[in-house]
Amino acid sequence: MNIPGSMVKIRAVIRMPMLIRDMLLEIIRIFNDAAIYILFGFFIAGLLYIFYPKEKVASMLGKKGFGSVLRAALIGLPLPLCSCGVIPTALSLRKQGASRGATLSFLISTPETGMDSLAISYALLDPIMTIFRPLAALLTAIFAGLSENLFSHKDELADIAPQQCPTCGNSNSDHHNHSRRAKFKRALEYAFVDLVDDISKWLIIGIIMAGVISVAIPEGFFGQYLDSGILSMLIMLLAGIPLYICATASTPIAAALILKGLSPGAALVLLLAGPATNIATILVVGKQMGSKTTIIYLTSIAFMSILLGWLLNQIYFNLGVSALATVGTAAELLPEFVKVVGSVILLGLIFYGKLTSLKRQ
Repeated sequence: MNIPGSMVKIRAVIRMPMLIRDMLLEIIRIFNDAAIYILFGFFIAGLLYIFYPKEKVASMLGKKGFGSVLRAALIGLPLPLCSCGVIPTALSLRKQGASRGATLSFLISTPETGMDSLAISYALLDPIMTIFRPLAALLTAIFAGLSENLFSHKDELADIAPQQCPTCGNSNSDHHNHSRRAKFKRALEYAFVDLVDDISKWLIIGIIMAGVISVAIPEGFFGQYLDSGILSMLIMLLAGIPLYICATASTPIAAALILKGLSPGAALVLLLAGPATNIATILVVGKQMGSKTTIIYLTSIAFMSILLGWLLNQIYFNLGVSALATVGTAAELLPEFVKVVGSVILLGLIFYGKLTSLKRQ
């Protein structure tokens, strides 16, 4: 009997359940971290759908031009929404009459930065990075929005034109005057029943895949490439695109990597690509806006992240300064019990939405 060979097989059998356990725990962690932000995104989407007139959205964000793309990017910059939480809000804007370019611009600028992430950037990173980060998010969003407008031959806005009152569902031509209570009730129904049912499947699939990838990538994988060249930026790009990581959570990671020798440019790539994308967002964008828009979305983020990362390295080099980072344990913005409550509520809404959908059929 081959004892060493048998021991290897036994260890492999033992490790497999542990690997599955780690993946399940990571999936739960990601869902737990994302749930409250997703709920907040649904809530904002519901309010936009009911209280923000479609005609105004169409006039501000509906035209294929620089103005609508810029406005969408500026609106999204301060909002505290992660890459999952921004999905329902962006799709709501799209249904309200926003152009594809404006929707893509909002979809990128919103998760890449926010007031909460800027505060942590100021605490953990140096002033150059703190100022450059939102500027980079703005430029990336504008580039993606303009690229979408340039390469999309048809925006299909005619199919999105308002035809029904969002509150009662009847003809919208009579300009119905519903009470605020009725509008708010319909906003909640739209946010936590209609929208949850529309995209929950893709969110769950994406979160599961993100959890699997998080565990499958070895922890020491990036330590071999902590240099100041393009290779480290590509590594950060490939790591950031599929994984779920919000702008706030990515900041201490970037600070730690800078202290270990990663260039500020490569850290910026992670700060841009990580929050702006994940598998869940990619799947939903592909499903709702088509493959061409998805390609433009990913290509724009990849190109601008590398370009702006290189530019940031040049700024540090020309100024003759080193990237400064203070690594500490960043205080959790939300208590753990709030995250758990958010997860339970979101799971309940998903199950309720599926049951409601089945009853309608």
